[in-house]
Amino acid sequence: MKKYRFAAILLALILLVSSTVLPAAALEPEGEPHATAALVVDGDNDVVLYEYHAREKRYPASVTKIMTSLVVLDAVEKGELSLDTEVTASAAAVDVPFGSSTADPPIKAGEVMTIENLLWCDLLPSACEACNILAEAVTGLTGDQASIAFAQRMNEKAAQLGMKDSHFTNPHGLHDDDHYTTAYDIYLMAREAMKNEIFRTIVASPSHTIPATNMTGERTLYTTNGLIGGYYVNGYHYSKAIGIKTGNTNEAGRCLASAATDEEGRTFYCVILGSEYVRDDDGTLHAYSFSETTRLLEWAFDNFRMTTLLDAESADTIRSVDVTLSDEVDHVLVQATGSIQAVMPSDYDPARAELHFDLPKSIEAPVTAGDVLGKVTFTYEGKEYGSLDLVAADSVERSEFLYNMQRLEDLWAKTWVKALVIGGAVLLLLLILWLIFLRPRRRRTYAGGGSRRRSTYRGRR
Repeated sequence: MKKYRFAAILLALILLVSSTVLPAAALEPEGEPHATAALVVDGDNDVVLYEYHAREKRYPASVTKIMTSLVVLDAVEKGELSLDTEVTASAAAVDVPFGSSTADPPIKAGEVMTIENLLWCDLLPSACEACNILAEAVTGLTGDQASIAFAQRMNEKAAQLGMKDSHFTNPHGLHDDDHYTTAYDIYLMAREAMKNEIFRTIVASPSHTIPATNMTGERTLYTTNGLIGGYYVNGYHYSKAIGIKTGNTNEAGRCLASAATDEEGRTFYCVILGSEYVRDDDGTLHAYSFSETTRLLEWAFDNFRMTTLLDAESADTIRSVDVTLSDEVDHVLVQATGSIQAVMPSDYDPARAELHFDLPKSIEAPVTAGDVLGKVTFTYEGKEYGSLDLVAADSVERSEFLYNMQRLEDLWAKTWVKALVIGGAVLLLLLILWLIFLRPRRRRTYAGGGSRRRSTYRGRR
């Protein structure tokens, strides 16, 4: 077993050296965000890295259109529609309030477009009339009836995604006091939407040209997302951005749901709600929904990483367990199997980790290498990150002599066995005493019957 003691010492030294070179970093971004709510999440591992009023109800404005697209794409997946399905815009659908965002030029009543091209209008220039047309296509209704029925589907989808603090009343996000969500719920629907290839393609595109229709020539659509393209707002391009959607109303403020991927393929999400655009005296524009998103995402990429907290190579998990019923060795080494990984800040210090072992004091042979003998639980700063099985590193054979002796000891330890043995011994002793002292003597008999008396005559006959 000496080779395991040496391995344990070597691995402990390696772990000690490596734990001293990890860099330190701030766990919170500097200052509060220019927003009423903010959230940053490691989307690959569904780990919240930073939140600011992220579970409080807010108005989403056109960020709503993420959910609109999800419901439409669900209908396509179910076969209710196809991306090539052509839809004729109704007069009610294209009648949107003055100042609402639309396609350029706006879609007209009687104009025919495919579901896919309507999705491009919905997500790039944030066209409200396109959302109404999509709602009519999915529900088969028109006007307010279509909006109400479609909103019901939106709320059903929200419930499926675990969006507990959201309620939708329309497909476009124009203000309604009963139309609300949270930064965290927006992350849930954004992450779900990004699983769809057509959605990912659209929200990552700076622009897109759709063909001419029966009433309008071809349109070139431009994204409202300044992280992706600079048609509406210039100077905020972010090379890691892969989407997703802006929103803006007087009640909601400037809103942005974003996703970004770095050179290592890590994907983080950021949601900014209730931000603002501010101009300095010199006319310089500060579009905080974009600048704050870039700042928070860069902070996350710089300060968090998937880290292996515990695995089979961790020296601290090697332990010794006493072994009985073997004449070869008196103990066996155990080591962890599998691994525990988590997204950790870059100032993570392994020296502050705690390991809690659940192991028996001893175990009986035979032991087979790989047998699970216990477990180890990893805790850091009061949070439990998981447990690993501890398995035997070697096999240990059983001594049949020791095993049989142990069986006899175990048998003798039973009260009923002791009572039976002692009772049997007492009975045997009583039998012997009876045979010696109490058994009646038998008289001799002779042929002819009767007893033969001893003669008392001592003379001659």
